[in-house]
Amino acid sequence: MTGRQRARGGGVSGLWWDAGMASRVLYLLGSAAPPVLQTADIVVEAQRDGWDVCVGLTPTAAHWMKDELRSLERFSRHPVRSGYKLPGEPDAWPPATVALVAPATFNTVNQWAQGLTDKFVVGFASEAIGKGIPLVAMPCVNAAYARHPQFGRSLATLREVGVRVLYGPGGFEPNEPGRGRPDAFPWRLALDAASEAAGG
Repeated sequence: MTGRQRARGGGVSGLWWDAGMASRVLYLLGSAAPPVLQTADIVVEAQRDGWDVCVGLTPTAAHWMKDELRSLERFSRHPVRSGYKLPGEPDAWPPATVALVAPATFNTVNQWAQGLTDKFVVGFASEAIGKGIPLVAMPCVNAAYARHPQFGRSLATLREVGVRVLYGPGGFEPNEPGRGRPDAFPWRLALDAASEAAGG
C-alpha cells in the first residue's frame, strides 16, 4: 500500500511510525509542480528514515491537494500549513531540524532568492537562512523556464547563502516543455541530502 493509499484510507493506526519515536524534524515545503502530488508517499518514506515530518504547501499546491489534506494531517500528525499563523497564535509545528523545499517551482525559487515572502513556504525558507536552519532545495522547472536569466541568478543567490540546491548533474535536470516526467523526480536524492544537512 502506498502512502497516498494509506492517507486516503485514514489507516494511521496501521502505520508502524509514531511521531514520539522521531527526534529529527523535517519540514517538507512544496510548491505547485506535479511531483507535489506524491507528497503523501514521500512523507511515509521520510518517516521510514526516522523523520517527524511537517508539510507546508503554497496555496496553489494546497488547492491541488485539497482532497488529501485532512488524511495527510492524520498520518503526519501535524497540520498541513499553507498560510501564516495569526499574531500571538502558538506554533503548531515542532522546531525544524532541516527544511526541504521540494518541488520548488520557478516562481518559488525566484521569490525566495529575492526575499518576496507573501507565501508561508517562501517566508519560512527565507527566515530560515537567517536562523541558520539547514536548507535543501530541489527545483522542478521545465527547460524554457530554466533559460530565463533570473532563474540562474536566483539559484546562485540561494547557494551563496548556504542553501544546498540540487539542480543540474547530480540533481534535478529539466525537460523540455510538455515532456516532464513527475514520477522520475529524484525524491530519494532530496531526502538523502536532507539527512546529510542534518548531520547524518
